[in-house]
Amino acid sequence: MTLIKSISGIRGTIGGSTGNNLTPPDIVKYAAAYSDWLIERNGTQTLKVVIGRDARMSGPMVSALVVATLQSKGIHVVDLGLSTTPTVEIAVVMEEANGGIIITASHNPKQWNALKLLNEKGEFISAEDGASLLQIAEASSVEFTEVDNLGTYQADDSYMKKHTDAILNLPLVNAAAVKDRGLRIVVDAVNSTGALFIPFLLKSMGVRDVHVINDTVNGDFAHNPEPLPENLTQISSYIKENKYDLGIVVDPDVDRLALVDEHGNMFGEEYTLVAVADYVLQHKKGNTVSNLSSTKALRDVAESNGCQHYASSVGEVNVVEKMKEVEAVIGGEGNGGIIYPDLHYGRDALVGIALFLSHLSRQAVHTSCSELRSQYNDYFISKNKIELTPGLDIDALLAQMADRYKDQPHTDIDGLKIEFGNEWVHLRKSNTEPIIRVYAESKNESTAQELAAKIMTEIKAIVAS
Repeated sequence: MTLIKSISGIRGTIGGSTGNNLTPPDIVKYAAAYSDWLIERNGTQTLKVVIGRDARMSGPMVSALVVATLQSKGIHVVDLGLSTTPTVEIAVVMEEANGGIIITASHNPKQWNALKLLNEKGEFISAEDGASLLQIAEASSVEFTEVDNLGTYQADDSYMKKHTDAILNLPLVNAAAVKDRGLRIVVDAVNSTGALFIPFLLKSMGVRDVHVINDTVNGDFAHNPEPLPENLTQISSYIKENKYDLGIVVDPDVDRLALVDEHGNMFGEEYTLVAVADYVLQHKKGNTVSNLSSTKALRDVAESNGCQHYASSVGEVNVVEKMKEVEAVIGGEGNGGIIYPDLHYGRDALVGIALFLSHLSRQAVHTSCSELRSQYNDYFISKNKIELTPGLDIDALLAQMADRYKDQPHTDIDGLKIEFGNEWVHLRKSNTEPIIRVYAESKNESTAQELAAKIMTEIKAIVAS
């Protein structure tokens, strides 16, 4: 498997050969390059970096290598241990650190791991900074500090509470209403740190009946960890059999949020952001942002609240950049990633949970999760992927597709998005996996699937020729 280097971090599979997988030499190489990038950015001052990890089996090994490398560069390390991506992001700011590293491969299977790299704002480094870091990594030599200047190490397990307290202090988080609602909630923590953080948050909000499945925090994922409907049959059945009001699902690093209603039906990853945005906009008018692959339903909600919606390129860095540019009050990605600037500029399933529950609990007394979902326009996105073959020129492929549909409205600011009236198709290379993603949206499920299938057939025909 190719080692993937992008604005999403340094990601690869554990084991294998150096340079082709995430091996110990590769971990040291990129942790050292990150250290040198920080030193160039900050000068000779004493530097501090916050790290944290999800529960992947390889996490302790990768973390130990990262800590040792940072210390060998004279950097002081604050280690949150088992944590979440948004918690590390918040801790960077609270610690007044110079950066952060999150050891997680997000939704990828258990054989993957990654170094997600943050700047001093607790935000993912930009494409420009990432390019500079990769140049440093390819330099011929690395210089480490002498023994008298080694960085120190501090373990800190206080940030689950600090993150939760920051959420509870948000004006739009109504813990009292949530407590009074008396919701029964089941959580699928996919054997990672959500099993620690989500029950703590829910109980802090007064939810008394919380049950967690896949709660052993060992990184041996009970199912594919990406929170897609086909991977969530267990929680769906559990909700129906035990009459729960709501199901909450997160990925291993707790930055994506999926919901399941009281009937065991998927609320829809896309509609996590839609519902939360609706709640926020009812109380605070402003712009919204989502990426080009996200549902049109968010634009509908923004306009129904008298606000404006903007689209960005795919990727959290790009969404955040656009949100800052247009001063958005809420934004994110259609994969269940909520970005709420009043807390921080990062996808955060925990604040998404708090805002969603506040929204649901402020509805009429008997409004269920499914009834809340019915308030929003129905769209269906067919999400597909095609594995790339070695040597394939994807840019040329997309150019051929653009030429084929040159008479249709389209944009190439991020791959290729083609519009067909109220429907669209978005084609783009993944930043995290060696695949091309094919998304198609329509108000009809079968039409979206047929549109995606048609485009995929055309792509495969071009590749074959």
